[in-house]
Amino acid sequence: MPKVDNETFYLSSLRTHGETAEGVHWSSTETQEVRFRVLCSMLPANVSELSVVDAGCGFGDLYCYMEREGYRPKRYLGLDVMAPMAETARMRTGQEIRVCNILEAPLPEADVYLCSGAMNTLTREESRDFIERCLAASRLGFVFNLLKGWNTSPIYNLYLPREIRRLGQELEVDYQIHEGYLAGDFTAAFWKMPIAAA
Repeated sequence: MPKVDNETFYLSSLRTHGETAEGVHWSSTETQEVRFRVLCSMLPANVSELSVVDAGCGFGDLYCYMEREGYRPKRYLGLDVMAPMAETARMRTGQEIRVCNILEAPLPEADVYLCSGAMNTLTREESRDFIERCLAASRLGFVFNLLKGWNTSPIYNLYLPREIRRLGQELEVDYQIHEGYLAGDFTAAFWKMPIAAA
């Protein structure tokens, strides 16, 4: 069971902050875009030739950032469990966005899966399942960020980078960890084969 009820958690924030970074529980647009920058820097250099699935796409902010900064993939698909967010993402991006529970639904195949923030309220078991499912549905790999710290929060799901390194070893992937760009955050890439980053 998740640490919080996602519908209550996100809908109350959406009502309070609207369709903003704060509306999906980021502290600001600036910190959200720092995370996006790091995530995109870990993508394959030929991202424009690849299909990408954004798992937990929220309002489609990651796609908008990718398009603006020159990381536009050949094909983009956004998935989000929250229908109001998916509807906003469709309008903002003009891309295909599906309402989908990553932990339960069959996942579409793509070259790369991305995730920014969608695992922040899951349990440890759910996070591992989320990672494994996204990795399995990808041809090349999965790039994601997590909150960094000891797992003591009653709301948020925190990891230490060494735990994700260990998971990468268990899953026998080529893994990369990037930290130090923001306090309390890190980004990981799990590749099924060595990849040249952008």
